[in-house]
Amino acid sequence: MSVPRREQPILIADTGLRDPSPAKTVAGLGGSTGRSNDVSTALTEERERSTLEDRDLVERFKRGDQSAFSRLVDKHSTKAYQIAYGVVANREDAEEVTQDVFVRIHRALPKFRGDAEFTTWMYRIAMNLARNKYRWNKSRGSQRNVSIDAPLPGSDDDDGRHIDLPETDLPPDERNQVDELERQALEELYKLPELYREALVLRNVKELSYEDISALLGCKLGTVKSRIARARDELRKRLGL
Repeated sequence: MSVPRREQPILIADTGLRDPSPAKTVAGLGGSTGRSNDVSTALTEERERSTLEDRDLVERFKRGDQSAFSRLVDKHSTKAYQIAYGVVANREDAEEVTQDVFVRIHRALPKFRGDAEFTTWMYRIAMNLARNKYRWNKSRGSQRNVSIDAPLPGSDDDDGRHIDLPETDLPPDERNQVDELERQALEELYKLPELYREALVLRNVKELSYEDISALLGCKLGTVKSRIARARDELRKRLGL
C-alpha cells in the first residue's frame, strides 16, 4: 500500500503570520477570523456529509470492497501527514508515520465499531505513532532540529526554502521581513514544550475543532484552549512581538 506524498501543513496559519503586512502580523497573532454564520453552517454541513461518507466507506470495506479503503486513504492521508509532520518536524519521518497509520488502520478496520468518528480514530492513531517516532528519534539522539535554511516540503520556490504568502507585490524590504518572521516562527514552533506544540499543530489541521483536539489529546476543552493560547503567547515572546 502506498500513501501519496503530501504537502507540508501550514503550521503558521493559526498564529496570524499569513498577513503579509508586518504591522498586521503583530496585531493579528492568534486573532479570530470572525467567520459568518453562513460559512459556519456550510462547514458543519460539509463535515456531516464527510462523516456519512466515511461510515459508508468503512462498511463497504468490511464487506470486502478494497476500493473503499483506497478512497479513505486518498481522502484522509493529507491530514494524517499534517499531524505527523507537526510532531516529528521531518518530511521522511512524517511520510513513514503516515504509511504506518494506514497499515494499522487496514489491519484494525474490520473490528472498528464506530464508537467514535473514523477521523477521530485516525487522528488518535496518527498522533500516537508520531509521538512514538519523535521520542524514538530523541532517545537515539537523532532528532533533527528545524533549520531556517532547511528545505520546507510543500514550498513552491526552486530551492524549497520559502513559504508563499497570499500577496507577492510587497516591497523587497517588507517581503524579506515577513519571510524572516515566517522562518523564525516555524523554527521556534518546534522548540515549544510538546503539550503546547501538539495542541497548536492540531489546531491548524483543516476541520479539526477544539472538541476534536480535546478528544484526541484526552484532556478537557478548557485545557486545549489554554494550551493553544499559551503556545501563541510563547511564540510571541520568542519572536519578540
